[in-house]
Amino acid sequence: MTMTPFDSAHKVAEFLLQIKAIKLQPDQPFIWASGWKSPIYCDNRKTLSYPQIRTYIRQQFVNVINDQFAKPDVIAGVATGGIAQGALVAQDLGLPFVYVRSEAKKHGLSNMVEGVVEKGQNVVVIEDLISTGGSSLKAVSALREMGCNVKGMVAIFTYGFDEATENLKKANCPLTTLCDYNTLIEVALKHKYISENDLDSLKEWRKSPFSWKQ
Repeated sequence: MTMTPFDSAHKVAEFLLQIKAIKLQPDQPFIWASGWKSPIYCDNRKTLSYPQIRTYIRQQFVNVINDQFAKPDVIAGVATGGIAQGALVAQDLGLPFVYVRSEAKKHGLSNMVEGVVEKGQNVVVIEDLISTGGSSLKAVSALREMGCNVKGMVAIFTYGFDEATENLKKANCPLTTLCDYNTLIEVALKHKYISENDLDSLKEWRKSPFSWKQ
């Protein structure tokens, strides 16, 4: 039986909740670096500690790339969360791998892109998480400045903020994610990580994260 993207997204959501890579706490919100109060916290780097989950995510990345981007010339991971994921994907596809720093190195060659890329090469960018899309698009810009043709970006999870959608659209960078916020909430409810009473609050945060009140 072939697994559909819908089935796969639900399985990824279940894995992320199971290992607490994503935590949902509407009654005890987290404080993000931006100062936003949030009912959700995401650290997808935890997936790397679980071989079965790590393998599944790698396979889903490879499936998306094969389906949507044919075979690119290079895989690029975004520091730091996309580095290990990207290297695993590149290894599976037998492709070169590079990673993009959050800012240029302050010594030596002042590189922003670490590894070897050449002008005109087709690149797919790997991320672990999309919030506003700012840091991800900074990586896309760095690759384009080196003459690369960025075909698109693939990430494990997105909050689905309108700001990220607009930013990626303006940058002409197609995004595919293995799982998203709405799917996560659906799976969390099904497996009793949250209750029906939490739904309204979680949906409100998703619409207006900057003004959300628990």
